[in-house]
Amino acid sequence: MKYLSLLVTLLFLTSCGMQSIPTALNQVDADWAEVQNQYKRRSDLIPNLVEVVKGYASHEKETLTGVVEARAKATAVNFNADQLTEANMKKFQEAQTGLSSALSKLMVTVERYPDLKANQNFRDLQAQLEGTENRITVARNRYIEGIKSFNNLVTVPPTSWYNGLFLKHDKKPQFAVENIEEAQKAPAVKF
Repeated sequence: MKYLSLLVTLLFLTSCGMQSIPTALNQVDADWAEVQNQYKRRSDLIPNLVEVVKGYASHEKETLTGVVEARAKATAVNFNADQLTEANMKKFQEAQTGLSSALSKLMVTVERYPDLKANQNFRDLQAQLEGTENRITVARNRYIEGIKSFNNLVTVPPTSWYNGLFLKHDKKPQFAVENIEEAQKAPAVKF
């Protein structure tokens, strides 16, 4: 009987989260770092894009100022994976949404200036920015999957039993669309 209880205990400790939960948490941390890395890349590209546009559209100062201000707000909201709470996630998403909105206005402004669209420097920066937005999407998708895996480990038996007894990790928040109805609408581009 003594050996049977020892065997059951060993099986429980080796198969129910002893390594899988910390491994998943490490993956969440890495995925979050990649999300932040891609947002940083975007914020580094924006000043260059703004400078090119400024040269061609100096009288659209309000739009350019909006992009610069949104970038400053977006880069001010930064936290580590261990600080992922619903409130922090909301602040981060609001700042990034503001920057995305300002960039959309900038792109509409660009459509008004054919010479700017033809400028090779601008086209290169625009392609880089588009590529960065795609990278952000990929990084966020990886983060979402990492969070899903981690949350499954800490909430779904049998690993959740180990978590409840020994580790006591809480679920991590996911990215969420603030206003789903707005997000489903196609952006209106008016000239």
